[in-house]
Amino acid sequence: MKLGSKLKRLRLARGYTQEELADRCDLSRSFISQLESDKVSPSVETLERILRVLGTDLKHFFSDEQKKIIFKKDERVPVYDLPKGVSIEILMDAVEDKELDAKIVELEPGAQTEQEGYHDGDEFGYVIEGSVDIYIDGKRYRANEGDCFYYSGDCVHYMRNPGKEKAKVLWIQTI
Repeated sequence: MKLGSKLKRLRLARGYTQEELADRCDLSRSFISQLESDKVSPSVETLERILRVLGTDLKHFFSDEQKKIIFKKDERVPVYDLPKGVSIEILMDAVEDKELDAKIVELEPGAQTEQEGYHDGDEFGYVIEGSVDIYIDGKRYRANEGDCFYYSGDCVHYMRNPGKEKAKVLWIQTI
């Protein structure tokens, strides 16, 4: 994509007219028009000023990287310093502007996650195998293989494996 058309797309996405963008950048409307038509090239300083007004920077403007869509199994990040019998893998690491955390939680028989206090966001889980007891403000709820659970993070909560086999849960938290 050419520089001018990319700038025009950004300008329109922000809802600015050429005149408004020119005023905010202390440039002429005709310069913005010529720039968007690829008839002139801005200096780096001028481009930085325009991008700042449009809410971005040089790095992001010239990044051709698409947002990551697929997260491979071998890219998972293990969480350390957990209670005995608990293992957690973060499924999506290093994602900019993400609004949720997704994890695989494995609990050996009798193991439980650390008790968490109040926090913003919601939590959702899907029991892949085994069964878990979810404790919310001291009350126990049982979820078996194939069951889901959902609750707000504004409570004291933790999860425990009451069974004789390993439990595995897909756990998603909004952040």
